[in-house]
Amino acid sequence: MEAPQYIAARVQRALAEDGRTHELGIRVDVRNDQLFLRGQVTGDRHRAAIGQVAREAAPGLDVHNEIQVVDATAPGEEEHLD
Repeated sequence: MEAPQYIAARVQRALAEDGRTHELGIRVDVRNDQLFLRGQVTGDRHRAAIGQVAREAAPGLDVHNEIQVVDATAPGEEEHLD
């Protein structure tokens, strides 16, 4: 079996280069036949696309998409620096 760090690097490269994701901020961990995706994105559709790209880049591994969807609405109040 391919070394876990090579699988993780291949998945991270796929997430960065794939037109569906263009994602650099996701952590990819591989343990045995398990692949874990961790990080934060701003929408469910983007989260799902990341999971799909990871499955395609690492066929045969069980992908655990633990990415959190965060609200990226406008900030509440201005920050004043004195």
